[in-house]
Amino acid sequence: MAALLLIAATITGSLITWARCSPGQPIEIFLPPEEVAEGGIAISGAVANPGYYPLTGSDSLEALLSAAGGTTEEADLTGLELFVPEMTQGPQPQRIDINRAEEWLLDILPGIGPSRAQAIVDYRLKNGPFRSTNELMKVEGIGTAIYEQIKPLITMAD
Repeated sequence: MAALLLIAATITGSLITWARCSPGQPIEIFLPPEEVAEGGIAISGAVANPGYYPLTGSDSLEALLSAAGGTTEEADLTGLELFVPEMTQGPQPQRIDINRAEEWLLDILPGIGPSRAQAIVDYRLKNGPFRSTNELMKVEGIGTAIYEQIKPLITMAD
């Protein structure tokens, strides 16, 4: 019974890996902060063995690809992508989407309150979604000081 489960898991994993590695697919190397901190790197795409691999300061891209079993025949090395996010200090606060947030949620932002929150919603209904966060300064009662205070706490939907 255990052997059948092992065979089924192997076949399923192989099918998933094969489906992810379509011809011409670029190789993606992703360094999420938590993995970098632990000394690991995630490699996916058109490589023989996608997964997490140890990372040292002296590792080259070639060594990391080699650790992943090399590239597949379908690999498009001109499409090689390397993504290294910025390291952050501690947990980041959740940001409020100014194009979607309701009045009660905008109200909790420092310096906003119920009347400014309603003014933000009214502005959005009249003018459509914000095109940039600094457009908030066009809302009555929100100046540079308040904007600078809430700037790290807000975002916009793509």
